[in-house]
Amino acid sequence: MEFNEKLQELRKQKGLTQEQLANKLFVSRTAVSKWESGRGYPNIDSLKTIAKLFSVTVDELLSSDELLNLAEQNTRQKQRNLCDNALGLLDCIVSLFLFLPFFAQNQNGNIAAVSLLNLTLSACYIKIIYLCFVTITVIFGVLTLSLQNVSLSFWVKHKTKFSLILSIFGVAIFIIGQQVYAAIFIFAFLIIKSLLLLKK
Repeated sequence: MEFNEKLQELRKQKGLTQEQLANKLFVSRTAVSKWESGRGYPNIDSLKTIAKLFSVTVDELLSSDELLNLAEQNTRQKQRNLCDNALGLLDCIVSLFLFLPFFAQNQNGNIAAVSLLNLTLSACYIKIIYLCFVTITVIFGVLTLSLQNVSLSFWVKHKTKFSLILSIFGVAIFIIGQQVYAAIFIFAFLIIKSLLLLKK
C-alpha cells in the first residue's frame, strides 16, 4: 500500500475530514488533498507529526522507495532554499549603494567618490533611475528571502530570472551613466548569481 492510500485510510479510521487533518498538522487542506491523491509527500516535520498523530512509525507510513523519494525531495528543497538565500542576500546588499561611496562625482574639477544619497547630478532623472533600481532590487531580495516556501507557480518559475534581469539592467544603467564602480559591483553579483544557478 502506497503512502497516499495509508494516509487516507488512517484519516478515515480516526473519523477526520481532510480539513480537520490539515488543521491538526498546521497545513492547508490542499496539501492534505495533494498527499492523498499521490501528487506529493509531506516534508519530514509533517511526516513525523502524522506518525505521532496516528501512533505509527514513519517506516510504517512510507515504503523504502518512498523514503528515498522523500529524501531526494528534501535535498532538492534545501538546495533551492540555499540558492534563494544567496540570491536574496545579494539583492539586499545592493542597499549599500545608498550609504557607501560607489559613485563618482565631479566636484570643482576633482572626481570624488560619494554614496547614492549624496550624489548630485545635473540631470535629476538619472539619480531617480538609480534610486528606483536600488529600491526594486532590495524589495525583490526581501521577497525572495521571505517567500521561500510559497508554491505559487509564477513566483517559483520566474523569481531567479527576474533577479538576473534586475542585475543586467543595473549593469547597463551604471555603464551608461559612467558609474564604473557601481557597474563592476553589480556585474560581480551577476556572475555569482549565474554560477549559483548553474550549480543549482
